[in-house]
Amino acid sequence: MTESRNPVMAVIPQVAPAHTDTTSSATEMDPVEYTLRKRLPRKLPKRRNDVYVNMKTDFRAQLARCQKLLEGGGHREICVHGLGLAINRAINIALQLQASSQGALQLAANTSTVELVDDLEPEDPDEAREPMTRTRNNSAIHIKVFYPDIQ
Repeated sequence: MTESRNPVMAVIPQVAPAHTDTTSSATEMDPVEYTLRKRLPRKLPKRRNDVYVNMKTDFRAQLARCQKLLEGGGHREICVHGLGLAINRAINIALQLQASSQGALQLAANTSTVELVDDLEPEDPDEAREPMTRTRNNSAIHIKVFYPDIQ
């Protein structure tokens, strides 16, 4: 069975209500009755020297890909991107590249906030509940790893 790039399904954990009022408004939802589908983040421009780091791929494989781009790929710079949990891994890859070059590589890091969209779909399609979407913010890092110009 091949794994598709469709959003991951997860059930929202049940949370105790914050208020004791028994009236329900249209914006409230029962988290047990919805399935959370996380959409993939909006793609940034994909250049040959962009590396998008994730937590599923082996660290050494991602590091080897970056080294191959810098050494054998003819690129004088690469950009390592990390989102959310992968920020630490992106930083670690950039630092490993710099250490293995004995200081020949320099780093320039930028951080940003990425808006992500989640779909909340009702568990029971027969009920009259409408699917909902919600947006949330997640941190991202973009590290430029480059050989400085020799003057």
